[in-house]
Amino acid sequence: MDQPQKWTETIEDKHSLFDLKLKEVWRYKDLVYMFVKRDFVSGFKQTILGPIWFFINPILTTIVYLIVFGKIANLPTDGAPKLLFYLAGVTLWNYFSSALTGTSYTFSGNAAIFGKVYFPRLVTPISIVISNLMRFGVQMLLFVIVWIYYLSKGEIHPNWWWILITPFLILLMAVFALGTGMIFSSLTTKYKDLNMILGFGVSLYMYATPVIYPASALTGVFKKVSYYNPLTGIFECFKYSWLGVGDFSPLMLGISTIIIFIIFMIGLIIFNKVEKTFMDTV
Repeated sequence: MDQPQKWTETIEDKHSLFDLKLKEVWRYKDLVYMFVKRDFVSGFKQTILGPIWFFINPILTTIVYLIVFGKIANLPTDGAPKLLFYLAGVTLWNYFSSALTGTSYTFSGNAAIFGKVYFPRLVTPISIVISNLMRFGVQMLLFVIVWIYYLSKGEIHPNWWWILITPFLILLMAVFALGTGMIFSSLTTKYKDLNMILGFGVSLYMYATPVIYPASALTGVFKKVSYYNPLTGIFECFKYSWLGVGDFSPLMLGISTIIIFIIFMIGLIIFNKVEKTFMDTV
């Protein structure tokens, strides 16, 4: 009786849902750089003012908020100068919203590239987060200039040690935008309707986040619910650090960190699962 044939080599799918593929992404770091450069440059091609728009956008938005929410609605700012308070919120929100929106179109916006050549798909959302981080750096410079002006006048009293945690706050925003963006990007390959409601949903989310008002202005159930908004701890910590105001506690930031980590892991699992078959549905 013939012995059953033994295979000399077995090819198996070693793709893990929890695999970050960081080593593979690092090998494609030049591609990340190219994507970052592409996103940064393409946004200002055939524009007259170019990168100056980095400054114009937060300035105009802050002025509108100052008039509508500061003068007309007369929302409180915990005693901080209203111009600086709104500029702080706008600077953080612009980064998060643009990074989230950009990563949300990873699959649908790059289907043509993904269908022709292989590279770690995680390269694309990471490059989007980094390119938006460069824009954030420019707008943060504007915030610091205005902040120094009010500091020299003695109108703000920062908590200097807490300012050192700013890079961690930026990292949390980046991870949150990346995780949430991966979830939306994966789901939109099958459910196109999500593309329609994404922009509207991001706008609504801004009003659920203490961008134009302090968390101390919330009461009752709204205040309790705000603690579970991952951005609440980040925004309140930033304002507490730089402006010396805000209803901030380390527990609030701890809750934000835990929720963001969970959302990122969920996004990573969904992204890794969808990237193997998305070309069939995109």
